[in-house]
Amino acid sequence: MEQTFSMETLYQVAEIELVYKSKVKASERPKIITSKDAYKILLQTWDEDKMELQEQFKILLLNRGNKVVGIYEVSTGGITGTVADPRLIFTAALKANAVALILAHNHPSASLKPSNADTTLTQKIKEGGKLLDINVMDHLIICNEGYYSFADEGCI
Repeated sequence: MEQTFSMETLYQVAEIELVYKSKVKASERPKIITSKDAYKILLQTWDEDKMELQEQFKILLLNRGNKVVGIYEVSTGGITGTVADPRLIFTAALKANAVALILAHNHPSASLKPSNADTTLTQKIKEGGKLLDINVMDHLIICNEGYYSFADEGCI
C-alpha cells in the first residue's frame, strides 16, 4: 500500500543544525603529547567523589594539532560498569569537528587491569573511527593513583 503525504506533512520534520562554539581560544587549549598529559587533564575534570564510587566514561576530543577541543561525559554507571554507546561518542566527535579522540573510564575498584569488555569496546570504537576518519589514539583506565594506557601497552 502506497502512502501519500501532503505538503504540510512533508515540512513537519526536525531541522538539524550543526554548530560548534568554543569559549576557549585555540592558543589556550591544552595539547596532548603523552598519555600522562591526557591523564592529568582527565583527573582535573573527574568528580573525585565518584572516582571510587561509580564508573564513568569520558572522551577527550582533539583537533589536528592534538589540542583538546572538548571533553564529553558519555555515561555514568554503577559500581562495576557503565554503558559507552559508540553512537554518542561519534556524535560528540563529529559535532566538535574532532579528528581524534581519547577514550577514558575509571574503575572504582582502583584496578588498572582492562577487562575483556574494555578491550572489545576499544577495538569496536577504533574500527568505527576508521570509517569516519577519526583516530582513536588511546583508551585510559584511570584511578586516583595512576592509569593504564592501551596505547602505551601496545593494545590499540
